[in-house]
Amino acid sequence: MPHWETRQVGRTSLRVTTVGLGTATMGARRFPVTQADALSIIRAAWDAGIRYVDTAPFYGLGVSEHHVGDALRHEDRDSWVLSTKVGRLLRPYKGPGKSQDSGFSGMPFEVVYDYSHDGIMRSIEDSYQRLGLAKHDILFAHDLGVYQHGAEAAAHHMKAFRDSGYRAMDELRRTGVCRAIGLGVNEKAVILEAMEFGDFDVFLLAGRYTLLEQAPLDDLLPLCEQRGASIVVGGPLNSGILAGRDTWNYATAPAEIVERVTRIQAVCDSHAVPLSAAAFQFPLAHKAVCAIIPGPRNAGEFSENLPRFTQPIPPALWSDLKSAGLLRQDAPVPT
Repeated sequence: MPHWETRQVGRTSLRVTTVGLGTATMGARRFPVTQADALSIIRAAWDAGIRYVDTAPFYGLGVSEHHVGDALRHEDRDSWVLSTKVGRLLRPYKGPGKSQDSGFSGMPFEVVYDYSHDGIMRSIEDSYQRLGLAKHDILFAHDLGVYQHGAEAAAHHMKAFRDSGYRAMDELRRTGVCRAIGLGVNEKAVILEAMEFGDFDVFLLAGRYTLLEQAPLDDLLPLCEQRGASIVVGGPLNSGILAGRDTWNYATAPAEIVERVTRIQAVCDSHAVPLSAAAFQFPLAHKAVCAIIPGPRNAGEFSENLPRFTQPIPPALWSDLKSAGLLRQDAPVPT
């Protein structure tokens, strides 16, 4: 079993393994993940020593939370860290066929967005039931922002969160229902907005601080350091483009992204380092980042990735990327 470094979550007493397990793939639209697949992924991660698991009601419309609870319910609950999310409630779908949210889950639900105080409290109670667990560690407000909702709806949801939803999350933290709170999103702008009115411990930022993209170095990461908040990097492979697939931001990658990744790949090849190994290890060089949470599609993919989390990478690879203009000069790199 690998020995994983652990890092503190914000200013809390929580510590997470620097490599966690993301479970969004358990509700992916592009490919089905069976119950057996899901349980084998979670067990493979556990057997490898990973002790941080992230889930959400949205992933499979409840499927991911069910599987995480089923796989880990009988393990010592104080030995691992769980994050789940609030902001979406699952309601019975009464229309013809499946709801537009169902993906491959088979669950007969549709999503109702609710970032209010009462909606968040209801979400927590529902997650207890789906997980079959009596303890949450980290709560993320899920998918606030323009990327998910468009400008008009995003403003409406942020107002609800600012006016009452944040108060609910702060209350849950203060009363010990959870130990850390934050946002789980795909864009840095909404985090920066929320930090204007809230005191947060940790943010899950998917796909925006990676080997391909480093814009958070301009503002978000320095502010997190200043405030004592941590970042969990979701999607360190940028939806697969940094692992040899053609997807970026959950869709087919545009030509300019493919061209840039091809150039990064060539530098990695010149040092005999898999592109995915560099992609996994790069974000963890920043001291505000406490963990990455890749989401494997099956246990075989997890096992294939496992050695790449710790594979030695020569310092010259990072300097070559910077010299080629493929990595920001101010980006911290692994040593």
